[in-house]
Amino acid sequence: MTADRPISLLIVDDHPVVRDGLRGMFAAAPGFTVLGEAPDGVAAVALAGELDPDVVLMDLRMPGGGGVDAIRELTRRGARAKVLVLTTYDTDSDTLPAIEAGATGYLLKDAPREELFTAVRAAAQGRTVLSPAVASRLVSAVRTPAAPGNEPLSAREREVLALVARGTSNREIARELFISEATVKTHLTHLYGKLGVNDRAAAVATAYQRGILD
Repeated sequence: MTADRPISLLIVDDHPVVRDGLRGMFAAAPGFTVLGEAPDGVAAVALAGELDPDVVLMDLRMPGGGGVDAIRELTRRGARAKVLVLTTYDTDSDTLPAIEAGATGYLLKDAPREELFTAVRAAAQGRTVLSPAVASRLVSAVRTPAAPGNEPLSAREREVLALVARGTSNREIARELFISEATVKTHLTHLYGKLGVNDRAAAVATAYQRGILD
């Protein structure tokens, strides 16, 4: 970005109030311009291709298409935009997949305004930006990786597993949790690895044995 060209943004969040607040915040600050807004990951990918923003401010958990899937698809397409995650979630099951999918940075929604502005500028230049809490989690994950079969399941993975135990198909799980079937499969792959199993039946049996499922 140059001094005479502001940093262009695409805001992605399923809450209209959050999108309005972010748009107003950046509109009032010099050096930024908001090109558009998207309510979910699917729309974000389409708009990013159409608008070609410098930075995509991406929420993670959104009905209709999550942020991690969108980041992965933008990376696959070779999108020029840098993705800065802005979310309320800082668990390992959220941060690690987002970074692995190709996010340039990861901030929490309680970040001060100036910190957010600085992070967007840094992301536009291709520099990695992490909130202190997220950076600490990533360092811990690298230093003390969980042993195979012993890593705790995330809340979403538990939800998927509980539905699997009821005999629910991937399509039905996707509809009930407002996520894509691809995301369901990703959650299943992750929880298989964490439980040390290879299929749905073994996952359910192991979960009951360990008391993960009642």
